[in-house]
This record gives sequence, C-alpha cells and structure tokens, in this order.
Amino acid sequence: MKKFLNGFTATLVCLILHQTIAMASSHREAPLISNDPLADNTDLYAFRSPTDPSKIMLIANYIPFEHPAGGPNWYTFGENIRYEIHVDNNAATPGDDIIYRFTFTVMNEDPTTFFNIRLNKENLKATYKLERSMDGGNSFATIVSAGKVPPPNIGPRSIESGVGLGAASYDALMTDAIATASTGERVFAGPVDDPFFVDLGGAFDVGNFRKEPQARDGLARFNCHSLVIEVPIATLQKDHKNEMQAANILDGDYVIGVWANASRRETTTLNSNGGPMGVSGGWIQVSRLGMPLTNEVIIPIGVKDNWNQRSPLGGLEGQFAGYLTNPELALYMDDSKFGGAVPGLSDLRIQTNSLGAYDFRNGAPGLFPLKGSPALAGTALDDALFGGILLPDDHSPRAVDLLPIFHFGVPNLAPYQLATGKNGNPLAAGKPFINNFMPTNGDMLRLNMAVPPTPRNDPKFSSLGLVQAAVLGLTDPAYNGDASLQFIPNMDGFPNGRRLEDDVTTIELQAVGGVVLAALGLWYDDFDGTNPVSPQLVSTISFNAGVTHNDTAFKTDFPFVQGPWRGFTGPGYVGPKSCDDPTFLNNNMIVLDASCAGNDGNISIIPTNGTAPFMYSIDGGATYVSGPASGYTFIDLAPGTYQLKLKEVTGCESEVVERMVGSSCNRGSITSAGRLSNNQTADGLQQEFVSTYPNPSRGQFKVQLQNFRSTKAEIFVFDSKGTMVEKRVVNPTSLSSVNFNFKGRPAGLYSIKIVSTTGTKTTKVLIQ
Repeated sequence: MKKFLNGFTATLVCLILHQTIAMASSHREAPLISNDPLADNTDLYAFRSPTDPSKIMLIANYIPFEHPAGGPNWYTFGENIRYEIHVDNNAATPGDDIIYRFTFTVMNEDPTTFFNIRLNKENLKATYKLERSMDGGNSFATIVSAGKVPPPNIGPRSIESGVGLGAASYDALMTDAIATASTGERVFAGPVDDPFFVDLGGAFDVGNFRKEPQARDGLARFNCHSLVIEVPIATLQKDHKNEMQAANILDGDYVIGVWANASRRETTTLNSNGGPMGVSGGWIQVSRLGMPLTNEVIIPIGVKDNWNQRSPLGGLEGQFAGYLTNPELALYMDDSKFGGAVPGLSDLRIQTNSLGAYDFRNGAPGLFPLKGSPALAGTALDDALFGGILLPDDHSPRAVDLLPIFHFGVPNLAPYQLATGKNGNPLAAGKPFINNFMPTNGDMLRLNMAVPPTPRNDPKFSSLGLVQAAVLGLTDPAYNGDASLQFIPNMDGFPNGRRLEDDVTTIELQAVGGVVLAALGLWYDDFDGTNPVSPQLVSTISFNAGVTHNDTAFKTDFPFVQGPWRGFTGPGYVGPKSCDDPTFLNNNMIVLDASCAGNDGNISIIPTNGTAPFMYSIDGGATYVSGPASGYTFIDLAPGTYQLKLKEVTGCESEVVERMVGSSCNRGSITSAGRLSNNQTADGLQQEFVSTYPNPSRGQFKVQLQNFRSTKAEIFVFDSKGTMVEKRVVNPTSLSSVNFNFKGRPAGLYSIKIVSTTGTKTTKVLIQ
C-alpha cells in the first residue's frame, strides 16, 4: 500500500507539474513556459534563400537565454519532445499539408567525469531523427535517421584541443553536422547565436523604448538551439511547381503558411530512485509560434497560455481576433487615451482623421462608414469578397490592416496596394507590392515563394522589410512612375515571411502606428492635401525600437544562423583577452588632454577599437552615452581639475576607469552622441534650429541652420544601414544653408546628424 501511495503521489505531483508547464511560447513571454525551456519556441523564420533562389529556408528556434558559459549542464534539445515545423500550402484542404518532425536522443558517453567534453567523449551527445509528412500528419516517413547535433561551444580545450574533441574549429563541427535528407532537403540542428534582437529592458518597462546606443539588446551574447531546413520550392508549392513556373512574382499559388510547435506526452512520472522519468499518454502541444511577437505584445497575459496551446488551424483563432482589431499597443499611440504616458512611442500616432473622415483609434469606426458603398465594389472590402471579415462592425478599426497581416495574409487586391497610381483615391487599384493571402484564419508566417530574394549586399536591402519596399514604391523614381507590377527590393521581407535580418519589433510597432494604412493612401492627420510625406509620416517611418540589428553577423550561406557564442571568453565574449584584465578598457580608450587657448581647451576620448560605445561622466555628474560613429561634440567647463569616469556600454560593461584631467581650461571634445555643458541640457536644441528641404529630396536638398552661435558645425549623413556617406564641416554663423547633391545615390531613408561646438546635436530624417 505504501509503495502504491508513493507511486500515486509521484504521479500526482508530475501531473500538477505538467499542468504548470503545458502551455506557453517564445522567449519565456507566456507565464508557464519558463518552467520548460527545452520545449519553448523562441523564433520562427521563413524566407527565400539569397544564395539559391530555388530553395526556401525554414528556421525554428528553441530554448531561450542560453548563457554560453552555462555549465556544467549546458542545454541541448530535449528527449520525449516532438519539435515540428508545419506548412500549409492550400487553403482548400483543412489543416497542415506538410510537417517536419524532429525527435532527439541524448546519451552520456562518459559518466565518470563532471566535464561536458573530455577525451573525445560528450556527456550530452544528441542525435536526431527527422520525419516528414506530406499528407497533413496522417503518415510520416523518416528522411534523416541519425542526424548529428554539435556540442555546446564551451571553449578551446573542449573543442579544438586533444583533451577535448580535437576539432579543427567549431565551424568545422557545424559543417560536419549538416545532413542531406533522403528527400533532398539540407538540415542542421544545433546551438547557434540567438538571431533575435530587441531592447527587452526598454520594451517591457512600460514601453520605455530607447534609441541606440542607449538601447540594450536583451538577447545579445545569448545562444539558442536551431532547427534549419532548406527545402526546394517545388516541395512546398501545392502543385509541386518550381520557382520558374510562377505566373508572376506575386503568384497567389505560391503562398505558404508556416508555424512551429513543441509537444510533450500527456503524463510524466518521476522515479523515486533517481532513474529516468516515465512518460505516457497522448501528445499535448506545449508551445507554438507563427508571427513574431504575437504572444509577447498582442495577446494579454491572462490568455497567453490558452493561445499557446491552440493550433492556428484548429478553428479557434477567432477568439483572439479582438486583440488585433483593437490592440492594446494602440492605446499608447493615442493622445486621447494613454499616449502621453508612454513617451517611448511618442513618434507613433495613429490616424484619427485621415483624409478628413476616417478614425482608426481603438473603438472607432475606421473604414466602416463605407460599408455597403458602391466605392467598395470589387475591392477586398466588398461584402461579396472579404468585407465581412475586414469591416465586421463600427468598433473594430484595425480589422482592415492588422487582422489580415497576422491572421490571413494580405491579398493583391484594392485597396491593399501602394498609393502610387491611385490618384488620391485610397480605394483604387495602385502599385502591387504584396500578396501573401491565404484565407485560413490562423497566426502563421505567410510567405509568397514567388517573390525574388533581395541580395544581402544590395544597397537597397533594408531590415525594415515591406515597410522599406513601400517607401521605395512611393518615393523612388525607379518604382513610383506608374502602378505596374515590378520587383521592389525588400518585397521578400517581413511580414512577407521573415528574414533573419528583419527588424520585426520596429516593423510591427510602425504597423500598429498606422504605417500600412498610410502606404495605401490613408495618410496621417497632418496631410496638407498636396504632399503626403508629412511630418507624422516621416516620424513614423523613421521610428525604430532601439536595437535594429543582431549582435553579430549572419553566415552568408546555409545554415545562415551564426555559430554559438563561446563560454570560455566570459560575459564580454571578446576573445583571448578577459574582461577581468584591468587594462582592457584602458587599451580601448585614449584620453587626450590637449593644449588650450584663452579659456578653451579640449579633452578627446578616442575608442581605439572603433566600434564599442561607452558611457562617461565628469565629477560624478550625469552620465552620457557616447560612440565612435556619432561624430564630435564639445563640452564647456570652468578652469580646474575634473574626474572623468568611463564605462563600456557593450562588452566589459562592469569595467570603470577613473582619470583625473586637469588644465587651466577644459572644454572636452568627445567622440560622442551625448555632451555635457554648463548651460545646456544634454539633448536639447535650445534656440538653435535645423531643417531639411525638400523632403523627399528628389536628388538635391538643403540643410537650413538658424540661430547657431558656434563657428563650427559638423553635418553627418548616414544611409539606412548606418553607414556614413557624407560629412561637411561648416560655419553656421557665416551661412544659412548647406546644399547637398544626392543624384545617383540609392533611394531610401537617410539620417542627417548635425553637431555644433555649443553642444547642440540633432537628427533629421530625409527620404531620397
């Protein structure tokens, strides 16, 4: 009886534990998944390969926040878990059409050691079986029977030396782990750099979004585990057509929906003698992911676990539609609600009176006043087509844009075309730029596989995906001359699938802020009737969520994700030099106390590594963030001796260096985006004023400088990738404007930074 009770108690405890871990997804955003990281989807990507356009890349990541030095028990894929990538390629057939299923086996090759790797043996050696179903899960065939999983990237003795695996390099281990399935797919499964980038600290501090370099990538230098499959388009296309057979680059027959999940057995039983856990019962989905950030910032906490346990194709997605048609985030972009309480989103303000008639704030009618109008005939908003979904009532304004983006895809039908060619009528047909429509109500990445990939070295490649494609289609003379269908760079970007480089946080915030409505011709409230590129539109498209790129480069070929960060190098991951070395920061910062004339001098802080931003303060005062890509600013101090503190923002962030800087005068010239002055705030323009015109530039523009007191100002122009393309040094007191000729430069967004010797700095956004 006692034995029975002990077993019953263990089973009961495990059932309770299972209920605790049964539902959640993506970087721990749902309450329960934090107890089960091995089964936690973190991200999903689907894009056309830039190196082989006949292939589609499917990448599903799991296990969030893997610290590279997280021994002695590093993470690997879990046993008794089904990891799956699902593809829906035909709305006419219920459920999924293609499923890739990974299951893993983990063994300990040397139970006598506490090291993870020793003498060519691993104590977490993982292998996998990959199965594929082409009939929606009714039957599966094994296509990789014993795939290799590379070990964690612990350090040089574990990986490269004879005491460990004796590998040529960690990259060699990754290459060796690439498998070719019996059906032709290339496959990789293993630890990688977490490719997602976001300022988690700012975002979840009630929308306290910060700009670079103040913003911090909360996932920088963390790893995750990735499943990567390179699949021929002919395998995924519903009629098995290849890419050359597409009717055009927006052929609707080439649209697929992609989602990923993880499942566990229904019951887990603990063993009282320390043996392996027992599992039994059916498979229960414990995590899922389709569109990025859905469960983070769209679904509220109270229903995150419920959302996570549902299949996107199970017919229950409609219960979540209200979180898209009236999204919480929109309340913080609305001054009549809580916009004033979230200054980090102050650049984003939803249309309240677009074209003098249409209000898209939460609870407002949006385009519903047009319901039944002859103007909607033949458009996607026609009740004979999709008007019942897109214009459901007079209080669901975002059903017209956010709902299709997340749940159905966007059709190549009026009004879902660019304002180019519409002649002022947003309901008219315009320039096509997207068609990833698949009328199955479900949160999935939707990708049109017929859209060509944008080369990653293309000067017009942008992490802003379809938002940048829209900007080019509206402003670039190469694309805005007429409403014909043509390939615009970045039409293959999010939310048409998702590339590794895509800044999905910025894009989704811009979308909630109404940028898609504006692209269709439903301009912002400050549209003056002539120039749709109003200050509010410029403000929206120039907004970013602070962290705009990954913390390391991606690979240029399969598997494209970068190898994992190495544990041995510590929290800075800077190679053989440890952050504990007190000379590290000193060797990366040079402080020059220069001579002075009259009451002026300068202190120059020069980062010799060329990239790392740093923080500085003087005499324990306010701290300012500085960086080598930002040009020079100046600080005015009274004569005397000052204590200068330097602290690296990235890398060895705990390192602080104090220097005594003394001279009869001290005006500091600091490589910086910040400044310190005895009579000005750190970022205010005060009475000095900068403007740029015309905007868009059409190849030539002026930078107007007014009320400048300084005799020197530096003007820096950066392209959308952050590369400085032009620099001017001018005397604002002797001229009022500076002319720039950008004819021949790529179209797109440029930022103009002006820094003066009085400490003034400002940035303007220009559309070329």
